Amino acid sequence: MKNKWVQIGLSIASLALAATLVRFLPQIVEALTGKHVSWSQIGAQFARLNWQTVALMAVVWLASLLAYTFVLTASLPGLTHPQALTLNAAGSAVSNLLPFGGAAGVAMTIAMTKGWGFQLRAVVVSTLASGIWNTLFRFLLPAAGILALLVSGERLSPAVAKAGWVGTLSILALVALVTTALYWDRAAAVLGRALDAATRLLPHRSRPGEHALSGALERLRADTSEVVRHRWPGLTLGMIFFLGLQWLILVCCLKATGAYPGPAQSIAVFALSRVLTTAVVTPSGTGIMEAGTVGALVFFGAPLDSATAAALLFGFWTYTVEIPFGGLALGAWALLRRRDNTVRAPAKEPIGR
Repeated sequence: MKNKWVQIGLSIASLALAATLVRFLPQIVEALTGKHVSWSQIGAQFARLNWQTVALMAVVWLASLLAYTFVLTASLPGLTHPQALTLNAAGSAVSNLLPFGGAAGVAMTIAMTKGWGFQLRAVVVSTLASGIWNTLFRFLLPAAGILALLVSGERLSPAVAKAGWVGTLSILALVALVTTALYWDRAAAVLGRALDAATRLLPHRSRPGEHALSGALERLRADTSEVVRHRWPGLTLGMIFFLGLQWLILVCCLKATGAYPGPAQSIAVFALSRVLTTAVVTPSGTGIMEAGTVGALVFFGAPLDSATAAALLFGFWTYTVEIPFGGLALGAWALLRRRDNTVRAPAKEPIGR
């Protein structure tokens, strides 16, 4: 009970902080950029939106959700796309309402898939595989943003450009190393021995048990190797289209508010925004993501009022709207589950006279 109330308190505090950050977003971006913007100026940008633009954003948003179903169906054989859409929507709604909401999202996933007849082991492997692919692409996004700026001709100092190339190549090498370790047994064993050797450099009290890291990596690779080996194209293409469509949502927001800085710059801003969503002090980094996105857009020359409106609009399509949509999906799942249980329940024997 104590833990329950602590979790409730943390959730309320986190949501309150997110609301506060959004409420005082003009003051925050003024502190970041040195430029003033008011809510009336931001509202004027929203007033320029027409229904065709909003409809286009809604279509692209729905398409991004459908694209992610390919990641889930690839990681969990037998899962249908409607089930994957329901699973993703319900899990996102739970995760978006809670700090550290990933654990609650996993619990929701297990409950829903168990109701559909999936074995726990298959669900765990699916969660690991999809989680690893999400993490790998989280690493790749900053590299993509930096690379887009480097090849676009954006004016950067030689030191920044050099650091950008080094950072990009390092991230790509890390992703390649992890992917290789997941795919090949021999590579996993070599990486495990290297990690064990590295731990010997730590103080004795900080060292894990002998071969603990290599053993953990081997178990992780063993659980996910079959999915990775046979279903990596679906996982990869699903993530590419999902993130590509989310970037397209951002472009729509930027175009609609007059804050579009160019293709390379928009990729860099998108990469930054996705990294900032990992800030755990608020659900999905709400408030922090918007402030960072505004700062990057202003750096690339976007007007402050347009940049702020675009960031808020993008946050709506990638965070806020997922909560009621996920609630509807969760309600539909619960209703169908109750109906199925009612249909399957055996009829009671009539009472004899």
